[in-house]
Amino acid sequence: MDHQRRRLLVGSVLSFAAVLPAIRLTAAELTLTPRQTRGPFYPVRIPLDSDNDLIVVNGKSRRAKGEITNVVGRVLDERRQAIDGARIEIWQCDANGRYHHSRDNRSVPLDLNFQGYGEFTTGADGAYRFRTIKPVPYPGRAPHIHFAITAPGTQPLVTQMYVAGAPENENDWILNSIGDKRARDSLIVEVRPHPEIVGELMAEFDIVLITDGRYSSG
Repeated sequence: MDHQRRRLLVGSVLSFAAVLPAIRLTAAELTLTPRQTRGPFYPVRIPLDSDNDLIVVNGKSRRAKGEITNVVGRVLDERRQAIDGARIEIWQCDANGRYHHSRDNRSVPLDLNFQGYGEFTTGADGAYRFRTIKPVPYPGRAPHIHFAITAPGTQPLVTQMYVAGAPENENDWILNSIGDKRARDSLIVEVRPHPEIVGELMAEFDIVLITDGRYSSG
């Protein structure tokens, strides 16, 4: 069943790309995805189960707690060209606000049914998809998902995706360290009901890389 689940998730990326809105901006208008901190909770060791479905862990009979959210998008360069072979990593806390990391030793339950980390490599269309949970806040931080992107011909990028309407956004110092409003807003996405899957949510997050490595934190 686990192998079938992986095939379905990988094979469905092309169909999910079809529901993404077309990029209508000119190359000059594209906003580069700004850098953000990696944070202290990047995995010390990559888990054995590190596919793009984070709500089901191999060997576990139950799925993760939280609202199932499909995070989809494209990896593009500054000329609006899709980037083939971009490796995307994501990691986030579970529905209780705790990371699968030895340094997160807060006295809150750890959801062992949540994978916590996932990977995906884009094809020729630059599209990606993760099936995870809607991010939740924890003390001092707004809801977010960490992203790390390594792509041919670009400098590696670490960034974060935030949830539109989350009240914690206003006081999140990492998000608000980006001085340019347009760049800051590019990291904040709507999480809304999925148009095709009843009971699940979807967030669209395009990642724009520059090919010569010139980044600004805002």
